[in-house]
Amino acid sequence: LLMLGTLWLGVTLFNFTKSPYLDSTKRVLLADYALPCSVILFTFVGSYLVKDIKSPKIETTEKEDYFNIPDIAGLSVAGWFVAFAMGFCLSILFFIDQNISASFVNNPKNNLKKGTAYHLDLLVLAAINTILSLFALPWIHGALPHSPLHVRALAEFEERMQQGVMTDVVVKVHETRLTSILANALIGISIFLFPEPIEWIPIPVLNGVLLYVAAVSLVGNEFFERLLLWVTEQSAYPPNHYVRHVTQKKIHLFTFLQVLELALLCGLGFAPLSYLKMVFPVALGAYMPIRHLLFPKIFEQRYLDALDGH
Repeated sequence: LLMLGTLWLGVTLFNFTKSPYLDSTKRVLLADYALPCSVILFTFVGSYLVKDIKSPKIETTEKEDYFNIPDIAGLSVAGWFVAFAMGFCLSILFFIDQNISASFVNNPKNNLKKGTAYHLDLLVLAAINTILSLFALPWIHGALPHSPLHVRALAEFEERMQQGVMTDVVVKVHETRLTSILANALIGISIFLFPEPIEWIPIPVLNGVLLYVAAVSLVGNEFFERLLLWVTEQSAYPPNHYVRHVTQKKIHLFTFLQVLELALLCGLGFAPLSYLKMVFPVALGAYMPIRHLLFPKIFEQRYLDALDGH
């Protein structure tokens, strides 16, 4: 119930801009801080109002020094090779995830004015993660769906009629580095919030946060929109670009193949064997030649351009 409550309140406040209540400034403020409000409220509910009901909490361990370099030289030769293999797989994952995140952020629909910096981003990311690796600290990268949601939080929207449908169009994005710097600074400061108040947060509330991030990221996702077409009458299809240029059979086949790919990734990602999870980045990387070599044999190029051209 805590998980579903966190999800429900977060999504409700996120969509509060479409409600007639309060003025526009307060609606936008509530929508921007939907997740913190939801987490604080249901953490209070889980930790105090229903404290007699035991629920799992976030477990933490205290560490006196975060900047001790581990004894890497003490590893055996086999340990070095295992570490190399695992690092290589994670590097593939970070390379793909970083570029996918950047591609979503630099989507022409976002109307960004500043240019892209794919190579520079990877260079900075590699330098930072090299330093973090020396101290056995977690790596960082441009994560999905957080990065596109960050751009959305900085965007100004306007409702416009497009192809007979009212849609939210990005008219301006406040392009600044300050928000990223502040966000990462707050993440660093969160070290001093251990063990309390971080340990007050119930695990179901944390799961609700993850569900919220997943649910909000579905807004404007074409894969999710094409999934809905499976249960939508053809006469009620939205006038999207690919619907007007691709046959219904090809749209459903393209979506079905993507579902199979997603199911394989989920199987590897949720596998109980930890070493099997390391195959996840390799499988993700293998999808690139499948997309560029196999898909053109199944679909005409004009269909691929309409479905996946951007």
